[in-house]
Amino acid sequence: MAYIFPGEGSLNYELCQYGSSRVLFRGPKQPTDGAYLALLGGTESYGRFVQAPFSALLGRGMALPAVNLASMNAGPDLYLNEPELLRIAAQARVAVVQVMGAQNISNRYYTVHPRRNDRFLAASPLLKALFPEVDFTEFNFTRHLLMALQSHSRDRFEVLAEELRAAWVLRMQQVLAALKGRAILLWLSESAPLHPERRAVLQRLPILVDAEMVAAVRPHAAQYLEAVYRRDALSKGCSGMAFAPMEAMAAAELPGPAAHQEIAAKLMPLVASILARQH
Repeated sequence: MAYIFPGEGSLNYELCQYGSSRVLFRGPKQPTDGAYLALLGGTESYGRFVQAPFSALLGRGMALPAVNLASMNAGPDLYLNEPELLRIAAQARVAVVQVMGAQNISNRYYTVHPRRNDRFLAASPLLKALFPEVDFTEFNFTRHLLMALQSHSRDRFEVLAEELRAAWVLRMQQVLAALKGRAILLWLSESAPLHPERRAVLQRLPILVDAEMVAAVRPHAAQYLEAVYRRDALSKGCSGMAFAPMEAMAAAELPGPAAHQEIAAKLMPLVASILARQH
């Protein structure tokens, strides 16, 4: 069954901070002064609405603290703008890096908030010239922006989409390179990465990321895992998830407890293999 609560704060995420970073992460806070695992990623890795996300399950299974550095709607910019977070991740025995979407990164066409990466801040002169008919003051979030621009012109939108794809590959390579060959690149979605399409499909997560992009960043990771989950088979709808009534639609889009258990089980042998090479 789903656990529906009447107000905000359905789960106590025990928010905490690491090092000098001002970003709030899901707790309980884990020690970083010994051997530990680190996890970087977005909403799925954060484990929204799930009591025991795969980070916690992985830590228990490997008998190591698991430092969950995932943040809601994060893109690779979060970690590149916060050197302290990359330092903590680089000192982990193993770091798991989720394949995050390409929409939440600053680029030549627009800038996003350095910590809340889904927040659209400003359009550049390039984007204003590409879409002169658009009033960019109407947008607060990147996904809303992209969907609106695509509705104005699918052809012109592809110019922006190509910029985002190229920027994403570079940023993800930078994040993985900072982790010194101890990273597992983790694909989390309801389908495996698809081959590039002529027209971007913004409803498919992670947004704008295709098989070619993943192939371009895979060599920078020690291991790669495709954890494909199906809501009907793994998350069982919203079964076992805790959320307020207004959050039901958001909960239905995310992996539930069974999916998190499956992801943790798939990660454990990969983590173990990297740990074994360190001895």
